[in-house]
Amino acid sequence: MTEVHLKINNINVTAEKGDTVLQAAQRAGIHIPTLCYLKDINKSGACRVCLVEVKNGRALLSACTTPVSEGMEVFTNSERALKGRRNTVELIMSNHNKNCLSCKRNQNCELQKLCEELNIRENKFEGEHTPASFDDFSTGIVRDTSKCVLCGRCVETCKKVQGLGILGLENRGFQTIVAPIYNVSFNDVNCMQCGQCVINCPVGALTEKEAVNDVVKALNDPNKVVVVQTAPAVRAALGEEFGMPIGSRVTGKMVAALRRCGFDRVYDTNFAADLTIMEEGNELLERLTHGGTLPMFTSCSPGWIRYIEFEYPELLPHLSSAKSPHMMFGAVVKSYWAEHMNINPKDIYVVSIMPCIAKKAEIVRPECKTTDYVDVDAVLTTRELARLIKLYGIDFTELPDEEFDPSLLGDYTGAGVIFGASGGVMEAALRTVKQKLEGKKLEPVDFEVCRGMAGVKEAEVDLNGTKLWIAIASSMSCAKPLLEEVKAGTSKYTFIEIMGCPGGCINGGGQPIVSSKIKNGKIGYDYKKLRMKALYDEDQIKELRVSSDNPQIQDLYNNYLGEPGSELAEELLHTSYTPRVRFNILK
Repeated sequence: MTEVHLKINNINVTAEKGDTVLQAAQRAGIHIPTLCYLKDINKSGACRVCLVEVKNGRALLSACTTPVSEGMEVFTNSERALKGRRNTVELIMSNHNKNCLSCKRNQNCELQKLCEELNIRENKFEGEHTPASFDDFSTGIVRDTSKCVLCGRCVETCKKVQGLGILGLENRGFQTIVAPIYNVSFNDVNCMQCGQCVINCPVGALTEKEAVNDVVKALNDPNKVVVVQTAPAVRAALGEEFGMPIGSRVTGKMVAALRRCGFDRVYDTNFAADLTIMEEGNELLERLTHGGTLPMFTSCSPGWIRYIEFEYPELLPHLSSAKSPHMMFGAVVKSYWAEHMNINPKDIYVVSIMPCIAKKAEIVRPECKTTDYVDVDAVLTTRELARLIKLYGIDFTELPDEEFDPSLLGDYTGAGVIFGASGGVMEAALRTVKQKLEGKKLEPVDFEVCRGMAGVKEAEVDLNGTKLWIAIASSMSCAKPLLEEVKAGTSKYTFIEIMGCPGGCINGGGQPIVSSKIKNGKIGYDYKKLRMKALYDEDQIKELRVSSDNPQIQDLYNNYLGEPGSELAEELLHTSYTPRVRFNILK
């Protein structure tokens, strides 16, 4: 490693060869404002917000693209740099829809923070605005170009994180907007609906499609029994919306808040995660025993399901047919639970609280409809749940801890909790499959090889004398090489877990948006690791940590389903998949 010595604001700074001025400043604890910059994803210098002055330089330079050099002297707060930066932000604001008070990103908007930081209080430049597009036709994502700042972060996220690149700069000059090809809807292209573009947008140009009002209407309908379920990753992030530290596990307060919102039953999707493992584990064993299609892919990430249907339809036979946990939960509520509670399924309204925007698209899939009723009626993201709690005037941080409703569907194991982290589904499945094959209580239950933030993880595991290769991938750019191997017939793996979002559900498109600002050289204070730790901590304290040990899961099979893979289980808990056309506009 070659050191480079420079000065920033007359402070001696040591950087690494190849660093940019921005990186050197961040390591030294010197703040330079940014807007288009997104670590490892976008550093084009397009927004010109990070302008700095270099001694003897003719022009101001963008810190995110300017490499350091020996003896360089940089000024981030010179009169010239501040004026250039202010002019840039004022020009951006001149073409921006400034309805900040009603914007979902109010108080969590990077442009708003820049205006505060640079003391911009007036509309210095007034004039015509770029013609705006508003797209709310898709089930999950809303695009409003009147708020877009053309930073390119969503474009590069879709391209580099998911390997799709469905977004781009359309038109030229003053007419430029960010959009799918031909400025069509997200609904008409091969969009995963993952929402990674949403959580990386610095402003309110991309948001989730709101369902809070639908849920409020159901809560106030005396003829509806409203049942809510919460995904495991929600408990690890919801507190952030109320000012709590990243990684705070707020399971008990979340339950208390949901009761105070008026939900008739409050359950945990972890019960259905245990159920998913029973069905998916049985399916894996069936494929191993009877020569089924291998490797088998997990199927609980709806963004990943949309991706394979669009991009690799020839590999659909590799997918597990198991529905995702929250869809299984909805199907069980409107059948098994409804019978026990003597409630007509048509009077039950199931709400899923999810870290995922793609779940909104999943609930309207015709393949996921079990009977005459949809399995799940509405999906709220973690952010939407926070808005619901605030709408009801609940002081979240002062709530006591409460328990989920215990009846029929209330138990869950530690294996269900870790579904929210990349590798969690694989580890949960291995726990149950290994215990079943060995015919004795599993000790220890931890599969450390499944854990961590690596985009791709692999290991050889021993299941009662049978050695199998497993792989785990999160984000489609990481999954693609694995898929290409399967397509070419060269894959060594037996079982592959794939999650649509980097790090898994803890970083889902519906989770709280963490500022891209850097502290101690780290973006968002390692928020993915902190959220992941919260889930593994809860797993550790659970008395039962293997899905098949869940007594209520055992009761469900003994009293209703029969056994994993039974005819009734297939009807309620399994689904099918559909090859999709990438661009509906070209049909």
